[in-house]
Amino acid sequence: NAFESLFRFYYTALSRFAFTYLKDADDAEEVVQDVFIKLWESRSKIETIQSVKSYLYRSVSNRCLNNIKHEKIKQIHRSEVINTTGHAFDTGVNTLEKKDLEKSIQIALETLPTQCRKVFELSRFQELSYKEIAEVLDISVKTVENHIGKALKIMRKELSDYLMIVLVIFTMHSFSCCLVGVNVFSVVKLIIAL
Repeated sequence: NAFESLFRFYYTALSRFAFTYLKDADDAEEVVQDVFIKLWESRSKIETIQSVKSYLYRSVSNRCLNNIKHEKIKQIHRSEVINTTGHAFDTGVNTLEKKDLEKSIQIALETLPTQCRKVFELSRFQELSYKEIAEVLDISVKTVENHIGKALKIMRKELSDYLMIVLVIFTMHSFSCCLVGVNVFSVVKLIIAL
């Protein structure tokens, strides 16, 4: 198949090219795959392309630049949200005793069984997928799912007094209040996520 040969011939070089823009191998490969998918979807028009090589490199370049632009917009938005909600969060949570919430979250985390807590922290704080957690801890994905379910149940029970605060905080989309390397927002988000 000509398309498969084209893919095999250009894939590695295009991935390296995309990496020069994005500085992330996975993102670079994703961009290249997207370009090839788009090319495949419009394969009936391939004959009209004068230089497939130029087309592929230009497409990858444009896609990378769009990704970079999109990421910058997301960062600007995150900064604005943090800046606009930071003050509201500080005054609201100070009134609702932020220290008590932090302490309760830490206590709730400590009530989790050791393996359950490891799985929970890898999922919510390190943002690993269930498959990645299973590989790291040498357990099955199903076991990871069971640990997450158990952890969420315990965390919800332990933090039930703060559920209303948690809902308010979650709707704010951001606040950065950390305790011993644990982002409270991550905990809040994960408790009501499922």
